[in-house]
Amino acid sequence: MSFEIPEDCRYLESHEWVRVEDGTARIGISDFAQDELGDVVFVELPGEGDTLDHGNDFGVIESIKAVSDIYAPVSGTVTAVNEELLDVPELVNEDPYGDGWMVELDLDDESELEELLSPDAYREQIE
Repeated sequence: MSFEIPEDCRYLESHEWVRVEDGTARIGISDFAQDELGDVVFVELPGEGDTLDHGNDFGVIESIKAVSDIYAPVSGTVTAVNEELLDVPELVNEDPYGDGWMVELDLDDESELEELLSPDAYREQIE
């Protein structure tokens, strides 16, 4: 099976992605992760103003098969939360890199991006 792996994202080994535009980092889980989880039924996310630390958990995602922590690929302060996921958690399954995003943050340190997996390295990990 072939999974979508956008070239403009960086990845954690635990299957979170981050896409940075103009200093704002948008975070979600990968196509592979949502497929492994199965039907997502609940997402718990931090609040605006909360601080996330690179590598630490910041939320929970629950599917019909499992409950998993969600980890921060980068550090920063949460500036937006995808409130739509509270009512429509299946957006994570339907569009993990688009409408299924989870949080946006002001990035503390862009050099953290260099520690993450490139699209090619992530592809190798999941194949």
